[in-house]
Amino acid sequence: MKICFIPIDNRPVCYNLAKDICAIDKEIELFIPPREFLGDLTKYANTEAIFEWLKNIPETDAFILSLDTLAYGGLIPSRRITDSFDDIKHRIEKLKPFLYGKKVYAFSSIMRISNNNYNEEEKEYWKDWGKAIFEYSFNTEKNGKPAKNNIPPEILNDYLNTRKRNFEINKLYLEWQKEGIFNTLIFSKDDCAEFGFNVTEAKELEKLGGKTKTGADEIPLTLLARAIEKDIKVFPKFLEPEYKNRISNYEDVSIEKSVTGQLELGGFAVAECENDADVVLIINNFIEKQGELVMDRGTKPYAGSFIPPQKPFAVADVRYANGADNNFVKELFKNPLPEYGFSAWNTSANTLGSLLAGIKIKYKASIYDDTAYKKLQAVRYLDDWAYQANVRAKIETPIDISNLMKPFETVIFNKLGIAYKNIDYIYPWNRKFEIEIVIE
Repeated sequence: MKICFIPIDNRPVCYNLAKDICAIDKEIELFIPPREFLGDLTKYANTEAIFEWLKNIPETDAFILSLDTLAYGGLIPSRRITDSFDDIKHRIEKLKPFLYGKKVYAFSSIMRISNNNYNEEEKEYWKDWGKAIFEYSFNTEKNGKPAKNNIPPEILNDYLNTRKRNFEINKLYLEWQKEGIFNTLIFSKDDCAEFGFNVTEAKELEKLGGKTKTGADEIPLTLLARAIEKDIKVFPKFLEPEYKNRISNYEDVSIEKSVTGQLELGGFAVAECENDADVVLIINNFIEKQGELVMDRGTKPYAGSFIPPQKPFAVADVRYANGADNNFVKELFKNPLPEYGFSAWNTSANTLGSLLAGIKIKYKASIYDDTAYKKLQAVRYLDDWAYQANVRAKIETPIDISNLMKPFETVIFNKLGIAYKNIDYIYPWNRKFEIEIVIE
């Protein structure tokens, strides 16, 4: 199967993870733009170079598209770029000739509203007015009328105009959908609250026939699973079933709905019981509230004795955002590792979507590559458990963490039955939030 995949940006979880998942099946031929064409924290994607690249790839069976990359230069640029609606419309219209008659799985973001004065991924004025803009949005939509605020008019107008432009672009994609351009079109809701302009926009898009989904970074991977049109039955098993109605950090739906939404979008069938499943999806969900180690948000760690199911299984560890649950990993490592993978990165949706893509591809692999699968798992355990849940808290700034990671490497490699000689840890965006694990 030949797949064209255009990521959101050049982060490892957006770029490398797609390649590593597809490598599980040697029959899949993935066409992905050169990494230097894509955007990062401060650089916009080179959209002209990507369009030229598209002209030269062979015929493919499916397109997986992050529309924000082609429209704005990436997910972060979608909040920053000053181009007009007409400029962006002209740019994306060039995409249509590549898509006619193809199977196209695409997503576009509904512009998020982060609840902080932190402008690393926003416009410059967010450092002073971000929280105030969030509160204005929340209270305006909650009460059905413009809320009182002290935001300078020029800043508020710029923000509202940016939102309106992006919303109109999303409505344009709905027109494309009516033309039959997309097999699947999803509008992503990133960093949601109960009320806000983004929540209202999602409802408006749904009224116009659009489909919305909580999440962002993982959606291209969930769409990748959907593009693999093969039947597989998954049974979701929550380790804290009485708390599956609780809402994860950065999301606006319960963890149960997050799981079922990812399964539906990924093209999975949900088994009625464990015995009927091809794969059991273990969800290490949280009690009351999801924790977050790096934000010092506590929660009750896993306190049971983990007994693996009788069926092949995978693990989505979402008890904490941005890292694994150390207590659970300790229990997990007392047993043979899950046959279909482990994931615990960033939000619950991020963890679930990427894990499901790996499940689908491994289960239905035409030419299975166990070496590639074990490399994928090594990266996930090193990143999600070793770094995010342990080493990250020990450093103040990006530094060489090779020695700090060594003890975890020993444990992980022994469990996987592998040995890697050269492993590098780098910071692709020069911040602690994400690392790139380079295994030779």
